Amino acid sequence: MLDKTTSKIQYRVSSIENLAFKFVLFFSFNLLQSSVRWLEIISIAEGDREVLCKPSWSAVCFLLFFFWCTTATVVAEPIKIGEINPLTGRLAKQGLEIHQGVAVAVAEVNDRGGLNGRRVELISRDDQSQPDVAISRAEELCGWRKVVGLTGGYVDSLVGPISEVAKKYEVPYVASASLQKELSQDENPYFFRVAKLQGFIQPICNILSEQLRPRRLAILYAATPGSTEFAHGLEKCLHSRGIALHVMEKFRPGTPDFTPLIGKLASLNIDVIVSGGFSADHLLFVRQLKENRVSPKAYIGPFGIAYKSFIREMGENGEYLYSTCAWDPEITLPGTEKISEAFVERFRRMFQSEPNTTNMHGYTSTRVLLTAMGNVVGRDKALTGPNIRKALTELDLLLPMERVAFDKHGDPLHYQHLVVQIQNGRLQVVYPPDRATAAPIYPMPKWGERK
Repeated sequence: MLDKTTSKIQYRVSSIENLAFKFVLFFSFNLLQSSVRWLEIISIAEGDREVLCKPSWSAVCFLLFFFWCTTATVVAEPIKIGEINPLTGRLAKQGLEIHQGVAVAVAEVNDRGGLNGRRVELISRDDQSQPDVAISRAEELCGWRKVVGLTGGYVDSLVGPISEVAKKYEVPYVASASLQKELSQDENPYFFRVAKLQGFIQPICNILSEQLRPRRLAILYAATPGSTEFAHGLEKCLHSRGIALHVMEKFRPGTPDFTPLIGKLASLNIDVIVSGGFSADHLLFVRQLKENRVSPKAYIGPFGIAYKSFIREMGENGEYLYSTCAWDPEITLPGTEKISEAFVERFRRMFQSEPNTTNMHGYTSTRVLLTAMGNVVGRDKALTGPNIRKALTELDLLLPMERVAFDKHGDPLHYQHLVVQIQNGRLQVVYPPDRATAAPIYPMPKWGERK
């Protein structure tokens, strides 16, 4: 559906440009013709046709120059970039959120006059949450539509295939939401991303080892590549800090009943639970903790909790839960307050809703790509894949979510989440101390002691 809508919009834009070109052509020709006649009439009236007709050709030359400049501006080709997101299928919600952030970044640069006076045209494609469709969409954008760069992308099972096509065509790809370490370790000089798994692992490892110091810790993880890698990465970090792990257990995403697992945790007197599940998993797990009157000292879920939609749905049962957050309308990198406010305001105008951290990931990856492209045209160089890739490797850009610079693998050097806790229905930063907006409430009140 989005593909058809995008095609219609592109057709209409093209039609408008053609109409504008024809208007300028007609207007300029008539202006040129009228000017020559006017000058000749004046010449005859003053009886000095031969003398005055000579300056008239200077006017003709000027008008021809004006005509050439004007029509050249009107028909200037837009700069095409592509985005591929799961806009339908099981990941449609997150894919749409990435797309919205991408759209804000493109609108922002076009409102400033584009890149060197050229409008940026965003060509959006839906991978339907399927890897094989992602490949075909990438082939279309890189091979047929000839985009100069790619952005967007959610989960590595979709981002990975797109990155291989981008490498084949030497089209730089800045992925919005990609975490697995192995993806960036492949030799792909055209793959970059604005997120990485270590940005989740490190802050959780830090708060557990420095502040919470659990005596009996459980790490639960969903049977997905990203969650599995997160769990093992956190286990390794905690082991290096002397934090013992008592339970390490995998569960199937979408598990309908966590009661047996909760019973096991209760029998082992687990005091802190870290769960690598997602929003739906957390909703069910926490409700069943309450139903079974199991009260850990802390429940930490790095994925899917730090969203206002989750807090609303969870209600009072969401109080005191921990999560991680890269950005929120109320949480931005120091020194980026104005950029963050401008993003929020534009997002509200465009979509009549509040942005979240997933939206910001789409915005960040696209701002990065467009900034690199702007640096290329600013140096009077051609917008080729190698030139854009080189500009990306040299980038150092401060944005609300992070300061963006890349290592030799295309991974972000400064991507780091904050640890947040839900307190009175709001996200409060509790780690690191220099960014904290509130002290952590630890241990969490038992279910029977809450008001």
